[in-house]
Amino acid sequence: MRDQRPVRRVVPNDLAPPGGGDWPASVPAVAQVLRDGLDLPAGVTFLVGENGTGKSTLVEAVAMAFGLAAEGGTRHVAQEGTRASESPLHRWITLERSAGAPRWGFFLRAETMHGYFTRHEEHRLAREARFHEMSHGESFLEVLRTRFDSPGLYCLDEPEAALSFSAQVALVGTLHELAAGGAQVLCATHSPLLAALPDALILEVGPWGIRRAAWQDLELVEHWRRYLDEPMRYLRHVLDPDE
Repeated sequence: MRDQRPVRRVVPNDLAPPGGGDWPASVPAVAQVLRDGLDLPAGVTFLVGENGTGKSTLVEAVAMAFGLAAEGGTRHVAQEGTRASESPLHRWITLERSAGAPRWGFFLRAETMHGYFTRHEEHRLAREARFHEMSHGESFLEVLRTRFDSPGLYCLDEPEAALSFSAQVALVGTLHELAAGGAQVLCATHSPLLAALPDALILEVGPWGIRRAAWQDLELVEHWRRYLDEPMRYLRHVLDPDE
């Protein structure tokens, strides 16, 4: 069967700095990619970990190296934004692609979707949705309904930020359908609900760099289990820090 992955592997190029150095090369997960590269399988890959461990930086770099707009959207929108905040990592990596693979892609990042909605409304057709007239969650769901429907590469940065529990469940269904249809997904998330998608590859990032993990072994899952079982086990440290 012919390999149809839009991205087979992420590899460092000649612009990549040597080991260590300034941010983002100083982040262990980024340093590992710049040293060893990163294979991306077909289907869905989740990056999970604490804030600051590099998961969003990696998703952003892959999206931009693929040609997607830094603030979100497809390959066909102008590379413009309100303020350039992306890391230089996309210039330090090269994406090894499969011959004849789909070149469609979409980058969804929670923190910059307002800018994407504005650009969309400036160029939208009359029959298309007005995202700014919807709630934050409704607009995300409309993007999922209308943009997540083709083979290609989908990069998602913490998509759960705007979604309720039931909407996250719906997103799991969307990701499953995308993978079944030949799409490739790279998603940074803090959501144990999303990460539970069957057959997805989970990469846990942290001080160790990047490692494969099973859902039930994730620190993320263990913390949520303990919190839901006994919230005050965690809350007493912030509600009564002197205790």
